[in-house]
Amino acid sequence: MPSTPAAPISLSPRVVVFDYGEVIPREPTPTDRGALLARAGVAHEPFWVAYWAHRDGLDRGTTSIAEYWGAIARDTGADWGPVDIHELWAIDHRGWLSVDAGTLGVLHALAAGGTRLALLSNAGRDYGGWLRHGTFGPLFERVFVSGELGLVKPDAAIYEHVIGELGIEASEFLFIDNKSENVEGARAVGGDGHVFTDAAGLDSWLRALA
Repeated sequence: MPSTPAAPISLSPRVVVFDYGEVIPREPTPTDRGALLARAGVAHEPFWVAYWAHRDGLDRGTTSIAEYWGAIARDTGADWGPVDIHELWAIDHRGWLSVDAGTLGVLHALAAGGTRLALLSNAGRDYGGWLRHGTFGPLFERVFVSGELGLVKPDAAIYEHVIGELGIEASEFLFIDNKSENVEGARAVGGDGHVFTDAAGLDSWLRALA
């Protein structure tokens, strides 16, 4: 059944900047994670410890995809060749490509209200195309990808860069992220934000500001 558009949310001159992972998409499903683990051929705990331990390099743009998976292989004792790494990357990448209908409803309500929108994600450069050219990409006037900038949340520099590029005052910067430390980073430079748990809570917070 088609969804009913929500009432517009107008927050001008403030700009609402969204994180991507686990805010716009759902988190990877157990099936997604199971497929990645099965292809890796590595035990659950050492795999996920290594997976997250080396993620910062991808997000900063200082580690290539091949280097990232090579680091996981070294940590776990896996013997992966180049083809294995291509397949692991593809399975992992697909797991983060989804959309949450509730969040998209909030985005469209903001857009309908004339609120400026942007996106700021800690992500590798390989996500730039999806974030800019997926169906939701046109909702954002700017997309900022940490791996392209060489800056990551919650460092002050990345928020200051976004604020400067958007041409706004820090007090006009509203940041939505599922991690509290990233929202606190936005507040530390003079903005405000909301720790995302679900679309209903986000919608209520935004409407209270309008």
